[in-house]
Amino acid sequence: MSETGLHVHTPHEEQVEEAAHHEGHGLSQWVAIFTALLAALGAIVSYQGSHLMNEVVLYKNEAVLKKAQATDQWNYYQAASTKQHLMELAIQLTPPDKHAEFEKSIAKYKEQKQTIRARAESLETESQKADVESARMNRPHTDMARALIFLQIAISLASITALTRRKWLFALAGLSAAVGVGLWLFAIGLA
Repeated sequence: MSETGLHVHTPHEEQVEEAAHHEGHGLSQWVAIFTALLAALGAIVSYQGSHLMNEVVLYKNEAVLKKAQATDQWNYYQAASTKQHLMELAIQLTPPDKHAEFEKSIAKYKEQKQTIRARAESLETESQKADVESARMNRPHTDMARALIFLQIAISLASITALTRRKWLFALAGLSAAVGVGLWLFAIGLA
């Protein structure tokens, strides 16, 4: 320092200071751009994942609804079967001249049971198909959720890079982002 309180930098000190200033500024810019891009991509992945989850839930609800309807049909089938058995018992307990009416009812219940059984089996098949579709759509949703986790880790690492100026952290952020993008691309390929 001089007697006046002013410090005059040597040319070497000025170069070092200028290089450090530009180097830090360049890294900060890259981190800011990187973080903004990841945040935008994260929003897209989040939206797609939410949309996909809505589809998963829709198919799962459809499976549950069809299963409940099939159960109703099986209950109806059981009721028709019970009525048929009561008519068969009535035949055994009544004189033969009264059997015609009971036999007519037995035939009606047998026919009803066939129709009811076909409907119940059809509903169970629909339930299984909806369940399979729900599971199929849940796989890419899981990959999108994982992709979003890696993108968020990359954003966190980039933020730490901005604070510490450690370039190796920025490299880790890039690696994490690459894994996130890869999982996302894999997921949209499955959807």
